[in-house]
Amino acid sequence: MIFYMMDLSGKKKSTPVLAIVLPIVFAGLLTIIIVSFYIWRKKRLPTKTPLIENTEDLEDFESIFIDLSTLQSATSNFDESNRLGEGGFGVVFKGVFPDGQEVAVKRLSNCSNQGLGQLKNELSLVAKLQHKNLVRLIGVCLEEGEKVLVYEYMPNKSLDTVLFDPEKSKQLDWGKRYNILYGIARGLQYLHEHSQLKIIHRDLKASNILLDSDMKPKIADFGMAKIFGDDQTRNATSRVVGTLGYMSPEYAMRGQYSTKLDVFSFGVLVLEIVTGRRNSYAVVSEHCEDLFSLVWRHWNEGTVTEIVDPSLGNHYPRGDILKCINIGLLCVQQNPVDRPPMSAIILMLSSGTVTLQAPYRPAYIFGRNRSYTETMDVPLPSGPHSSITELEPR
Repeated sequence: MIFYMMDLSGKKKSTPVLAIVLPIVFAGLLTIIIVSFYIWRKKRLPTKTPLIENTEDLEDFESIFIDLSTLQSATSNFDESNRLGEGGFGVVFKGVFPDGQEVAVKRLSNCSNQGLGQLKNELSLVAKLQHKNLVRLIGVCLEEGEKVLVYEYMPNKSLDTVLFDPEKSKQLDWGKRYNILYGIARGLQYLHEHSQLKIIHRDLKASNILLDSDMKPKIADFGMAKIFGDDQTRNATSRVVGTLGYMSPEYAMRGQYSTKLDVFSFGVLVLEIVTGRRNSYAVVSEHCEDLFSLVWRHWNEGTVTEIVDPSLGNHYPRGDILKCINIGLLCVQQNPVDRPPMSAIILMLSSGTVTLQAPYRPAYIFGRNRSYTETMDVPLPSGPHSSITELEPR
């Protein structure tokens, strides 16, 4: 198509207007396409979340920063041969620093927002906690997109790897088991009552109890922990996290949590340590009782010694077994009000004359009848059973 323009004499004059207009139109369309593609691509690409939103968040931890190259060297570049375990947020490796210090290197997943939140939570909490029954944070690395926490190394790994292994469980005589229970209780009491912050762990379980060279326990993994206000008795969350079998009913069903959530989890640990059995609903069938039902039945029949871990043989004080089962059942009560605080549990474990209240039927079992006796006074045997004084706080 050709456009014409009229000159002053009235004659038509042919002008190649097309040659001028087309390049302009083409350039405009090209610009629109490029801008649209840029906007589309920007929307498609995931937004990079800054590791630490405020630089002030880093100031408290600068003294424990560790270079990534140091950790790569310590773990042989995170070699599989150094893998200690794996959780929902990453992998834990064994590392050895140039001075010979052994450490546990927790490498969080790079693509997990939960892992990011867990790191921030652990940094803000663990760095402020100092107790011999809590695992000690040594350092942190935030280089090149990595999120790594470095802890003291526990040579005997986690409680579950020993307790539920038919051969390794023989390493845990009754004295060691009793001291493990007492150490866990002391660590929880510190979190609930004695630390700068009132903290609920929310994921206490056998795999989060680490054992040092002397089989002394340290509570680990504070990624799910929550700070609890002094004026709070119970809180609620819409996001329930934890492990089936260790969660209290009010938390598992309604998201309500308090210090009594940790008490419930502690009770499960008590029953597991005495019986050597996991509280796992996955293995419950018509011909297999769950742990709570099994313990409750034998408690009422007066035959609790029949469910003691066979690894112990007959080398345990019967009075200790009865007392620990009693404490365990009190901790796993349906109603949080019926569960004792950790300070009371410490007293029960350390005293030989405290009268223990008889428990109601435990949670997840229908009914609310007390056992065959309203109260029971469980005296410790006159002979030595375990050295509680060894676990007194520093």
